[in-house]
Amino acid sequence: MKYSGHMDFSRPTYTLDEATRKLEGYCAYQERCHKEVVQKLRDMRMIPDAIDQIVVHLIDHNFLNEERFAMSYARGKFHIKKWGRNRITQELKLREISKYNIKKALTQLDTPAYLDTLDALAKKRLGAIRETNIQKRRKKLADYLLYRGWESHLVYDKITELIK
Repeated sequence: MKYSGHMDFSRPTYTLDEATRKLEGYCAYQERCHKEVVQKLRDMRMIPDAIDQIVVHLIDHNFLNEERFAMSYARGKFHIKKWGRNRITQELKLREISKYNIKKALTQLDTPAYLDTLDALAKKRLGAIRETNIQKRRKKLADYLLYRGWESHLVYDKITELIK
């Protein structure tokens, strides 16, 4: 790209220390994944060397921890959004979380609460489906639960149990 002599002064520039402090706050506010942090630094127009240095600092000082992020993300999406394992896995992959940390995060969902949540979610949704055709009712419930990332075998067992 040719330099036109025009500088963009609309966005502030940051020293390494300023950017580091800013990102410490960004990570302290809520768990972040590496991808979000790198994107934030790029948006701040930091150079690759500075980005690497800041990310290492954040990891060394425990502001950034991929395993902790994955665990927190999985818990939150399950408890608040009622997502199943498939959707949580998919979203963590989009955030470039390692297979190891995804697997570790999902172990938290191996509880009776997981199936209880599916049961409550399915019953609640079924109550809201106004379709009278039994096949269409089944399809609507299945689509709803699968979109939220519940495993297909669990979804179909639940539908068989609820819609006779």
